[in-house]
Amino acid sequence: MFVLQLGLIGICIALLPLSYVWVKADDSKFRKLVWVTTFLTLDLVMFGGFTRLTDSGLGCPDWPGCYGTASPFIAHAAITAAHQALPTGPVSMTKAWIEMIHRYFAMAIGVLIVAQTLIAWVAHWRKRPLHVSPWWPTGLLLLILVQGGFGAWTVTLKLQPAIVTLHLLLGLALLGALGWLAARLTPPSVLEPAAARWRTAAWLALLLLVVQIALGGWVSTNYAVLACTDFPLCNGQWIPPMNFEHGFHLWRALGMTGDGEVITQDALVAIHWTHRTFALVVVAYLLWFALKLRRFTSLRRLANGVLLVLVIQFFTGLSNIVLQWPLPVAVAHNGGAALLLLLLVMLNFRIASSRRSGRIASA
Repeated sequence: MFVLQLGLIGICIALLPLSYVWVKADDSKFRKLVWVTTFLTLDLVMFGGFTRLTDSGLGCPDWPGCYGTASPFIAHAAITAAHQALPTGPVSMTKAWIEMIHRYFAMAIGVLIVAQTLIAWVAHWRKRPLHVSPWWPTGLLLLILVQGGFGAWTVTLKLQPAIVTLHLLLGLALLGALGWLAARLTPPSVLEPAAARWRTAAWLALLLLVVQIALGGWVSTNYAVLACTDFPLCNGQWIPPMNFEHGFHLWRALGMTGDGEVITQDALVAIHWTHRTFALVVVAYLLWFALKLRRFTSLRRLANGVLLVLVIQFFTGLSNIVLQWPLPVAVAHNGGAALLLLLLVMLNFRIASSRRSGRIASA
């Protein structure tokens, strides 16, 4: 019964953006729906970071509901009892609401993608093409189902770092796929054929960013943000004592080594130091890449966006260390990484489009 209630909550939340798309004057409601879903998915990724950073991932220690109910209101007695039994534990009314709001909005995104899938297939059957294969939203639907499975495992496996990091990466994969679909549905502008030569460099930029995000997720899920308390040194040293074997042992419980012992500070330092050091490589490459792309009029706005977000990312990352991990800055750092990914996905699409345009022109 409570699963049906959860579904109804997700549908009710999804009706708001669906109504907005329906009443908005636009020549392509489907395109508008994809863009709105992309924007809301970016918000969901940021709220997922907020959920993790506030230690609310186990605010409701079961899934998909909260103590077998659809709402912390109904589960009030169970939540209160758990909090009284362990006041410093992961369960409290505030954390339960944060966790359930995250789940509600995830379900709403699922409803929006179901709507995209239905619209695309109906248009396909009625021979009213949407300029995109119906398999695109179908693939998104499969991806969000897998993402939901990892969300369940995040709770049932008690925030195991590998599962939480994969949950983050799948969420960003969904965001990137939605961004690519939105770009495909947007009327193309005139692109310089010379931009096609930057296709490999654009894919490398995206790959480096994904690796850096994975390292950042590993830092966050292992609570290693403050393993180095100064900058540019790490605990007063350029190369501090580190234990990479334990730090990057992937399949282990939170706060433990692969052997079941409490993880050491040296292992957490290794995680933090690797993310920090690789960030220098990523920042240098993306700065060079974005500055080079600014010479193309069709790509200048996206390239400027990359430069702006990159600067913000650098300062929010630095502030996390200097200011001892303030929550708003940490959430902004998570959101900046997601926005940077979205910008690079769209840059890759535009460059790929210029390559196809160049081929058509030469033919």
